[in-house]
Amino acid sequence: MHKLLGIVVLLFALNCKSAENKAKMTQENIILIGKGNLHGSGAEGIEQQNLIVTSSEEWQNLLNSINSVNKVSNSFSETDIDFSKYTVLAVFDEVKNSGGHSLNLVVEETKDKILIEVLRKSPDGIATSVMTQPYHIVKIPKPSLPIDFK
Repeated sequence: MHKLLGIVVLLFALNCKSAENKAKMTQENIILIGKGNLHGSGAEGIEQQNLIVTSSEEWQNLLNSINSVNKVSNSFSETDIDFSKYTVLAVFDEVKNSGGHSLNLVVEETKDKILIEVLRKSPDGIATSVMTQPYHIVKIPKPSLPIDFK
């Protein structure tokens, strides 16, 4: 009886550690390209959306839209993406009537897909009266699994 209990505890401990390591490895593979707010009052023409960018042409079109009012991509960590190795995830919120809004992404890999959870943060207390549109753009290693936003 004690041996059976010991085996069950050992299996449980190994499974917990394995899941923890998997999540950590996934988070380390996420490379931030840019995060902040567009300040064109919606003039960029970018709707609230979650994008999966898989080609240089799609990426260049997105950069052109982002930069149509202000040169936002000048603050990006990089703009030259090797799409044979990486996929870009770009999340845009709706245009907001005040500052202080932001987005965060949580990436979780399951056995059959990659889940992207979008976390929206609103300002605490008084915020500036300026039109903003939060965005969050990252690159991840080209996945073999489908990507699903939740």
